[in-house]
Amino acid sequence: MAAARKDNRLMLAYLLRRLLYAIPILIGVNLLTFALFFVVNTPDDMARLQLGAKHVTPEAIGRWKVEHGYDKPLLLNSAAEGSAQFTDTIFFQHSAAMFAFEFGKGDDGRDIGNEIKKRMGPSLAIALPVFVIGLLVNITFALLMVFFRATYLDLWGVVGCVVLMSISGLFYIIAGQYFIASLWKLLPISGFSGGIDGLPFILLPVLVSVVAGIGGGARWYRTIFIEEIGKDYVRTARSKGLSEVRVLFRHVLKNGMIPILTGAVVVIPTLFMGSLITESFFGIPGLGSYTIDAIQAQDFAVVRAMVFLGSVLYIVGLILTDLSYSWVDPRVRLQ
Repeated sequence: MAAARKDNRLMLAYLLRRLLYAIPILIGVNLLTFALFFVVNTPDDMARLQLGAKHVTPEAIGRWKVEHGYDKPLLLNSAAEGSAQFTDTIFFQHSAAMFAFEFGKGDDGRDIGNEIKKRMGPSLAIALPVFVIGLLVNITFALLMVFFRATYLDLWGVVGCVVLMSISGLFYIIAGQYFIASLWKLLPISGFSGGIDGLPFILLPVLVSVVAGIGGGARWYRTIFIEEIGKDYVRTARSKGLSEVRVLFRHVLKNGMIPILTGAVVVIPTLFMGSLITESFFGIPGLGSYTIDAIQAQDFAVVRAMVFLGSVLYIVGLILTDLSYSWVDPRVRLQ
């Protein structure tokens, strides 16, 4: 019981340290994003880009800045009194407020937070199956190559992985849309629908994404398993008379899952962000296509919000990775 309480305290202290490390990182990302959007690219520049006219009048720029809340000082409002000197500024209203996940409104007038909530579902509908199925397919393919290592099957498997890695992801999307959707008419070429009716729309993006990721994923997992298979515990298991299949699946796979687990956990939070290219090409109304549309429309409010949200999710992923690694290797908790 005492040992369990000690482990819990160590884990809690470990988590608190990681959270404290994350705070200055997130603040730095926020400040850097603010500098890029409001110092390098001033509100006047934003107004000119949004208005889209060659000769924009100062009056039009002023009206646009007032409408979007960019008419205030950047960091310090000397004309205000008290705390308003800091709160009635562009930084507080457009950057500091994001720490409370208040993203404001886009240039189209729609609330960014509501759009993120609405579009998170379609992104997860694509990302989660790709993550789970891709992990299973890549690990299975990697184990097969390791089982037939030093044979022609292993050689051609590695060559196939390199070929798949060398092909652009756009090729898989275009080829999938042409053959499966346009030529064979097995699945819709694009679009999305909620509920069970949306299943045909997500099958093709999931299939294309899984195939596109086999090369890099299977090759990486093969490297992990090859490294494990040469260790002493594997030779000991073989000396006890265990079959190669049992050694591979009972010992090598179990120990190889440690780096695989820590590598996979960091990806989980980023699943909420969706895939920029896949969602755009397949017409999925997720966060990825939302970001692309905002970039094309030069909607800086949405782009800022997505950059900040992506940073938060990535930091969460790193913390989860540290926790997962400390869970499978308790020695890390003391570091």
